[in-house]
Amino acid sequence: MSTTRIAPSILSADFAKLADEVAMLEQAGADWIHVDVMDGRFVPNLTFGAKVIETLRRCTTLPLDVHMMVVEPERYFDDFVAAGATGLTIHAEVSPHLQRQLSRIRELGCAAGVALDPSTPLSAVEEVLADLDLLLVMSVNPGFSGQQFIPSSLDKVARARRMLDRARASAALQVDGGINRETIGDVWRAGADTFVAGNAVFGSPDPRAEVAALRARCAHLA
Repeated sequence: MSTTRIAPSILSADFAKLADEVAMLEQAGADWIHVDVMDGRFVPNLTFGAKVIETLRRCTTLPLDVHMMVVEPERYFDDFVAAGATGLTIHAEVSPHLQRQLSRIRELGCAAGVALDPSTPLSAVEEVLADLDLLLVMSVNPGFSGQQFIPSSLDKVARARRMLDRARASAALQVDGGINRETIGDVWRAGADTFVAGNAVFGSPDPRAEVAALRARCAHLA
């Protein structure tokens, strides 16, 4: 597995200097920018929407990886794509018509992803693997940044990797929650290729070096 993508979460950035933070991520070699959209209903926290996606798109050409922690995500697809999203990831827990929703995201020209909470089984996506561009395994309960990695997530990531490989699915396998220098190597070894890091990057004394350090932890195991 040669690809390793680092996707810093803009949720942890300093919004008073957003353009500078994005420029720093570009210089650091970040692959994607992860954008956490929370509605205060599916998760307790409330964050941002189309306007911030639009602002980010004006600042960068990097892919904008939009993680939709919202109920009725289909209500936002058109606006988020118009704002400049590159990929939309919706939660299986609030998407009863998952295949139709993923197809709609792709119709709009976006990469289509599904996220699974720690308690949601992988079987929730078994029937839509052909419709997936990204599978996101949450290694914390979504809603807040800075949480501790749930150790049992490693086994789930390994099982997700086997499931995707068996189906010959080309979807990226992303992990979000508690990713830092201590955890990323084990998660990479379990089969993930795309890593969301918020506090680890923006809470570091040198965020630029931190992106490189996280990637190096994976390269060291390759």
